[in-house]
Order: sequence, then C-alpha cells, then structure tokens
Amino acid sequence: MSKLLVLDVVGLTPRLLAHMPRLRAVAAGGFQAGLGTVVPAVTCSAQSTFLTGLPPSGHGIVGNGWYFRDLGEVLLWRQHNALVGGEKVWQAARRADPGYTVANVCWWYAMGADVDWTVTPRPIYRADGRKDPDCYTDPPELHDELTPFPLFTYWGPGAGIASSTWICRAARHIMATRDPDLTLVYVPHLDYDLQRYGPSDPRAAAAAAELDTVLAPLLDAAGERTVVVLSEYGITDVSRPIDINRALRSDGRLRVHTQDGMEYLDPWTSRAFAVADHQVAHVYVRDPADVPAVAKLCASVPGVAGVLDADGKAAYGLDHPRSGELVLLAEPDAWFTYYYWLDDARAPDFARVVEIHRKPGYDPAELFFDPADPGAAKRRAGVALLRKKLGLRYVMNVVGLDAGARAIRGSHGLPPADPADAPVLLCSDPAPARDHYEAAQIKDLLLTLAGTGEAGR
Repeated sequence: MSKLLVLDVVGLTPRLLAHMPRLRAVAAGGFQAGLGTVVPAVTCSAQSTFLTGLPPSGHGIVGNGWYFRDLGEVLLWRQHNALVGGEKVWQAARRADPGYTVANVCWWYAMGADVDWTVTPRPIYRADGRKDPDCYTDPPELHDELTPFPLFTYWGPGAGIASSTWICRAARHIMATRDPDLTLVYVPHLDYDLQRYGPSDPRAAAAAAELDTVLAPLLDAAGERTVVVLSEYGITDVSRPIDINRALRSDGRLRVHTQDGMEYLDPWTSRAFAVADHQVAHVYVRDPADVPAVAKLCASVPGVAGVLDADGKAAYGLDHPRSGELVLLAEPDAWFTYYYWLDDARAPDFARVVEIHRKPGYDPAELFFDPADPGAAKRRAGVALLRKKLGLRYVMNVVGLDAGARAIRGSHGLPPADPADAPVLLCSDPAPARDHYEAAQIKDLLLTLAGTGEAGR
C-alpha cells in the first residue's frame, strides 16, 4: 500500500496556483484536475463529503453550523466527529488493513474521531472568561511535543501565515515521528486575504506565493508518499451584504429578547430566522403553513438569487433534517450577514468581538479591525500587552458592524461561474488521472491511491 499526504489548501484555485510553483510541481509527474464542490461550499460540509463520499444530505453537515432544534440553539464550529454521518475513508481502508494508521492535523470534526493522531485548535477557556491559545491532541503526550498553537493568527483580525506555518510543522513532526499511512493536513492561509480583499486584489496573489514557500518543507518531507492537494471551494469577488434576518424581523417573523439594553435572537419564539453561512443561508420556519409566505419574502430581498424548498434542497443534496425549511442562495456578488438588530446601539456585545461560538451565523467582518475605528488595531495591541503582563481579562471592541460587512470583498458557498476560480485537485500519482473529480469521488480516489480501493466500494 502507498502512504498518502492529503493537503486541504482551502481556497486554492487555478488562478492562484499560477503563483505557486512549488505546489504546481506536485502534479508534474502526476495530474491536475478540476474539482467539483458541494452546496454549501464551506469547510465543514466539503471536508465531510471528501471523507465520506456523501453529500450533506447523507453525512448531515449542512453548513459550518445550523439550528439545533433539540437544543433551541444556533451552534457553529462544533468539533465532535460523531456529528458526521457515514463511513469515513480511514474506516473503509481498515476493512482491507486493520492496522491502517491515520493522522488528522486540523481537518474539521477531529475530536473523537477514531484516528491514531489528532491535532486540532482548542483554546483554553478559563473560568474567569479568558481565552488563551492552545490545541487539543490525541494522544495527550503529543501536545507537549509541539510549540504553542498561534490561535490569534488562525482567525480574527490577526489571521495570517503563522498559523499555517505551525500546522505544516506539526504535520512534518508527526510524519517524522509516527509515519502514518494517511496524513490529513488543513492549511487555511488563502482564506484570509481572499475574503478581506477579494481574489482580484494583488494581495491574493501575494498570499498564494507566501503560502507556497511555507508548503515547500512539508512537500519535501513527504518523501515517497503520494501527495494529494484539494481545495474545498473557490472564493469569488463580492461587493454587497444581504441582511436577511433584518428583513425577517421587519416583517415581524424574527423576534428578539433584550438584556442590559442588548438584543439577542430569540429562536424559540421566532416564526422564521436565518442562519447565515457565507453565500448560503438556512431559514428555519416554525410553522409549516408559513413556509410559502416566508419563501416569497426571502425571494424579494435584494441579493437573493434562489430559494430552495423541499424539492430544491433535494436537488442540491441538502434534504437533511438539520437543514432549514428553506435554503437561500446569494447572487454571485453578494453574501449573507447574520445581523438581526435594526439599531447598532442595540447590538449584543459579542457582535463587536471575535466570537465564533456565540454569533448565530458566520461573521467575516471578524477578519478586520473595525474599518470605522482606525485606532482599534493599536488599542487592541496595547490591551494584549497589558493582559500578558498582568493576566487581566479585557474584551476590546475591534470588529466592525455595518462598516465591517461592507469591507468584505470575497466570499464562497456556491460553485464559481469561472473555472479559474473553482476548486482544484493535484496528485503526484498519474495512475488515476482524469480531467475532473467531484467532491463525493475523493474518498474512493484516496482508497485507490492507498491500494485499498476495493474495500471502499
């Protein structure tokens, strides 16, 4: 059997690959192919399809988060692997070879997965409210073999190359000391400046070139391993946010409750609300009789390109109980905000900070210091230094609201119209070469490359 190194270089496209000679060299003796994605084309859904060969309707990951009806809460970025239905690629490989070993380095839903080595970001959530950088590993002793994980460069206004560099070094360490049969590595760097500035901005090409340099030592360390490079989605230029929850609130369907002058989404009493996720939004409608009227309202909101009902969800592979009663698709130059308040003075305090677990939807404005407050970055740096010296807990408002949303220039979630901005697949082995693969075919591709193909069918 052949050992595999599988790199998920999120956001990689043929357009960006032109600036990445070291990564292009992977396909020099193998092949490059187009790669179809899923809807929504977001990290958790796409990765789950790669690993199970199933659409979201099969594995249940209908986005980076959803409304948990049994809990009455919107939860994003959960980490437990039990949420993902279907047989994973390593489980199929172990039917042919029970001793097949796997390392997961930062692919999502890593916690609780039946792999041999796990590394995934996991802050220390201290009792006084502080959040300190760290990671989770299994086995636990692996933790102390790695340097501290640079959490604040993994997401937020400081997101940059340091986190991808750390991840690549961790993968090299595991390959050198454990030699897994399958090494899965998630590399997020291209996600940042492409969302901040858009793929047409020169900073996108610069980010690609920067990442290519960081990937080189990991590719060199692959040795005789077969290297597979995937991307979950392509990021496209956008110019306008869609405030879908504000439209639902103005229509009287979304309700809030108030504490200390701040408004919080009330999913228990709302007749309809949306969980925004880039260019896709799940709309949860409490009373089935309201679905046609809510669909008509959503279709009238500027920027909404499509409203998927039950048949539409089935056509897109999204007919799963976790999905909203309706799923909205944005126009190519638009994306959905989670904002539900009508007055910024009534926004909850978490709206102005990097807080991926409390916001009832995705917030790309977290990638910027508040564009309306030029001093935010300087003040945050000063507070960080003070916290380090004195161990103080202090929350600094640095994330913009409407100004932050308007600053975003790149998004994803739908298949791009231009193949140059679509996902791409590179492989160092020429044997399974073809012009195009679908995301659901990646599991079988990996099993074939590993030499366990028949076990996975």
